Amino acid sequence: MSLSFEGRVVLVTGAGGGLGKEYALAFAERGASVVVNDLGGDIKGGGKSSAAADKVVEEIRAKGGKAVANYDSVEDGDKLIQTALDAFGRIDILVNNAGILRDRSFARTSDMDWDIIHRVHLRGSFLVTRAAWNHMKKQNFGRIIMTASAAGIYGNFGQANYSAAKLGMLGLANTLAIEGRKYNIHCNTIAPVAGSRLTETVMPPDLVASLKPEYVAPLVLWLCHDQCQENGGLFEVGAGWIGKLRWERSQGAIARQKNQPMTPEAVRDRWDKICDFTDAGKPLSIQESLHSVVEVLSRVEGGEVGLNPTAAVASASGMNPTDAVGQKLTPNTLSFNSTQCILYALGVGMSTKDPDHLRFLYERHEDFSCLPTFGVIPAQAVMMEGGLSSIPGLNIDLTQVLHGEHYLELYKPLPTSGALTSTGTVADVLDKGSGAIILLDVHTYDGNQLLCYNQFSVFVVGAGGFGGRRTSEKAKTPLPPPQRAPDAVVIDSTTRDQAALYRLSGDWNPMHIDPSFAAMGGFKAPILHGLCSFGFAARHVLRQYADNDPSRFKAIKVRFVKPVMPGQSLQTEMWKEGNRIHIQCKVKETDALVLSGAYVDLHPASDANPENLPQVGGLQSDLVFAEIGRRIKALGADLVKKVNAVFGWEITKDGKKAAEWTIDLKNGGGSLHHGPHSSKVDVTFTVSDEDFMEVVRGKLNPQKAFFSGKLKVRGNIMLSQKLEVILKDHAKL
Repeated sequence: MSLSFEGRVVLVTGAGGGLGKEYALAFAERGASVVVNDLGGDIKGGGKSSAAADKVVEEIRAKGGKAVANYDSVEDGDKLIQTALDAFGRIDILVNNAGILRDRSFARTSDMDWDIIHRVHLRGSFLVTRAAWNHMKKQNFGRIIMTASAAGIYGNFGQANYSAAKLGMLGLANTLAIEGRKYNIHCNTIAPVAGSRLTETVMPPDLVASLKPEYVAPLVLWLCHDQCQENGGLFEVGAGWIGKLRWERSQGAIARQKNQPMTPEAVRDRWDKICDFTDAGKPLSIQESLHSVVEVLSRVEGGEVGLNPTAAVASASGMNPTDAVGQKLTPNTLSFNSTQCILYALGVGMSTKDPDHLRFLYERHEDFSCLPTFGVIPAQAVMMEGGLSSIPGLNIDLTQVLHGEHYLELYKPLPTSGALTSTGTVADVLDKGSGAIILLDVHTYDGNQLLCYNQFSVFVVGAGGFGGRRTSEKAKTPLPPPQRAPDAVVIDSTTRDQAALYRLSGDWNPMHIDPSFAAMGGFKAPILHGLCSFGFAARHVLRQYADNDPSRFKAIKVRFVKPVMPGQSLQTEMWKEGNRIHIQCKVKETDALVLSGAYVDLHPASDANPENLPQVGGLQSDLVFAEIGRRIKALGADLVKKVNAVFGWEITKDGKKAAEWTIDLKNGGGSLHHGPHSSKVDVTFTVSDEDFMEVVRGKLNPQKAFFSGKLKVRGNIMLSQKLEVILKDHAKL
């Protein structure tokens, strides 16, 4: 489905020509109301004219679009935003594009050359953005683009003033991305390469002519759309190519010892190591950047660093893969009953408010079952109680151990009671430079029958550098999701007591309950267990694609990225590829990624046959119908009184029928049925999955959808007036 900006108001600065003009035309073509700002000055910032902005406005209006002109300098930021408010009543999107050049070699750069560049580029972007900021906060939506330059990223002869201002805009954008995140204000930066009056001074004419602005505008439009969740990104773009940039940092080296002065000679002697980008890190925040410094302070002041820091770490950790690989942990037997199964289900967010959860919460339910991810509990017990730290070759400090990745595979559904015996084996030990990874394989048995297999990928901070291998064929590797929008998204809130509840299943680490202990780990409050987030994500997939049938569950793999604070909401994004569901999990409030490279493998449905409707991939509309089904269970009798009709829905995807639903609000207490319609349907609607979601969200008027052919109706068309009762009031996502 094409991206629309209908109802959005866009301000583009410097839109009288070049890139700015292309942005303005492209936004208007897709339904946006556009404020075309251009001072009308020359490339050096002199002069003023209304002609450039007027010409673009005329071109937009001639094509049926909506636009007004603004001729103010970006230093009058309030006036630009007021133009948008006066003409269209709001401001949604701001593209900071205005710019001039005063190229001089550094020695010849005057105060005026320096100041005017910073006033237009950096200060102008600040002033216009500040004027728009509170309006965006109040409406809980905003998209901001900063325009940097390759000169700012890499430097360029004769452009010291321009380079400094452009990189300053990147710093401004990075902070706005952080401060605006909770208000749904996203700020991204582009460094475009396109033919314009600013690039014609530094590029050959034939190259300027071939680097067209229309090869840049599509990126700007995507970054500004509601669907795009990118925030704080930096992109180079030109000639149809787009690349994302990020900071990279070497692992570095420590050039001092405890109670000894730091000397230039020590820096000289470690210089090759300081500049070695092997196994480079990629810090994404100031917190991640400072973590390395704090870690060094701890190691140095603790007396752990000698003349050769790498050797000292290896010696202190005692990592010796030859001795460790193949060693077995002490077996552990976990006895449990239905109480532990229910407690685990509550710990990963199940609730009696959802009737579908009762099969995991009520021991007398006819289909009472144990959640598949309960399989981590007996495995974790053997890891925690089996003497991992006493294994030869693994002389590790358990306070430096992090759970990096996890894999769980079930060979049969878990029982709801019994005694499970787990055995653990060190499968491999890997050298990651800054730390070591221990692969621990745990097999869990029900009697003599293998029930499940877990692989813990344990990262030991500071234990690398012992000369071991970096990879292992024994590791279950994470996989990236497909490069498309998610097929389904489920959002679920954790409670303030989620960690306190989950720990009762056996993970007693005080990091998850004791504020003082959490503070020692650098957290403001106790954090949620990674395996708790793991459980949330797994059951989201089970509900979305397996009808909460635990027998369909085969395996799950995740990489733990960042912690979750109890009380935050987990957003699981899913991509269906056959029987493999790729997933990633974010904190909804901060957009921080917490589980990555993840997937769940499902067994095929037992009733699958060629006569069933084709599965074209996960449908967003499934979420709506699931919500309608829950509301019918709760309010069906009232809905029958209001509606008194049976509706059939045919949902298509890529031109093919992908699902059929029957909403019966005429008989008894109402019902929802998935599958072929019965003969008693009063009216049938056919619509694509994408357009259905636009209708539900209020972005597509059903009547307009009907007349445009997007929504087809058969039967008693007058009953379509009852749709609002079902969709608007009873299908909120």
